[in-house]
Amino acid sequence: MGPAFASAAGSELVFHVDELLKEAKERDASDLHLTANTPPVLRVAGRLTALDRYRPLTPGEIRRLLDQILTPRQREVLEKKFSVDLAVSLSGIGRFRVNAYFQRGSITCVIRRLADDIPSLENLGLPESVYGLPGLANGLVLVTGATGSGKTTTLAAIIDRINEKFRYNIITIEDPIEYVHFNRQSIVNQRELHTDVESFADALRSALRADPDVILVGEMRDLETIRAAIMAAETGHLVFSTLHSRDAVSSISRMIGVFPAEEQGQVRQQLSVSLKAVISQQLLPRADGKGRVLAAEVMMVTPAVSNLIRLGKQEHIHLAIETGIKAGMQTMEQSLEKLVKAGAVDRFTALRGARNPALLKEKLGLK
Repeated sequence: MGPAFASAAGSELVFHVDELLKEAKERDASDLHLTANTPPVLRVAGRLTALDRYRPLTPGEIRRLLDQILTPRQREVLEKKFSVDLAVSLSGIGRFRVNAYFQRGSITCVIRRLADDIPSLENLGLPESVYGLPGLANGLVLVTGATGSGKTTTLAAIIDRINEKFRYNIITIEDPIEYVHFNRQSIVNQRELHTDVESFADALRSALRADPDVILVGEMRDLETIRAAIMAAETGHLVFSTLHSRDAVSSISRMIGVFPAEEQGQVRQQLSVSLKAVISQQLLPRADGKGRVLAAEVMMVTPAVSNLIRLGKQEHIHLAIETGIKAGMQTMEQSLEKLVKAGAVDRFTALRGARNPALLKEKLGLK
């Protein structure tokens, strides 16, 4: 048993985690942080704000707050793996994603507020070219970015559009299930890690025997999951997944790089055929301080991009994206430039989010 579990015994709480989550909702916070020796902290409009009316929490108090929402199975995962992800619905408050983990022998917890409804693709702020992705017949589509960049929301909106428009068998593999899909035109089967299946790779192999049309893999974390996802896309399925990578070029390099050197040539060939698009996202504070706005790089795999992937010339892909406006592509700098000119984000925020700040300065006419 981890040390934070043992230290919980003598702690008393005078409030419930519901109180904190209600306040998070009322203040339109995206996240609630519970860290030892610190008062509860909210992230509002991208900035951390301590709730100073609460005293600093002890490790035992955080454990007791977490016990209010964990199931016995989730406690077991936390004890065994020293971290756990889950989603919870609280009546009258909303739905939340919870990540709990150990640091310096104590439990830290981050609780993210989820949207009450699945947003439409049109309301996310993505380029119109992305609206066509739900209509693909097969292939692999990646949504990439750091934690908290809206990847899950984008994928939920795409799956919702497929569910609305097509008669498909959709299987999702998630850790945890954040957005709940109800059958509309399609059948949607959602499987959760540690509840319905042990690993992404196992679940993906199992999904291929379940007559799927569309498969969503919550995250491609290892070689076996990446291999199975590419194979599924190659064999006529439409596969969506995420990577923790900054842009299309690093996403492709990372996928190829996990394979042994002797396999990388074959993987480049497979990706050149199966990869259809990469959306790389970040959420930035709005200039008016009211929430956050999405900035996104979009790469569509045109014949030219496919050839660059096959030949291993990833360094030329960024130029192909920059000049691929007619094909629905845009670089992160082009996205940020539009946001600044529209007044959605300020110049300082845009420059911090740029892959190439010098290029963005030039586009904005800054010295």
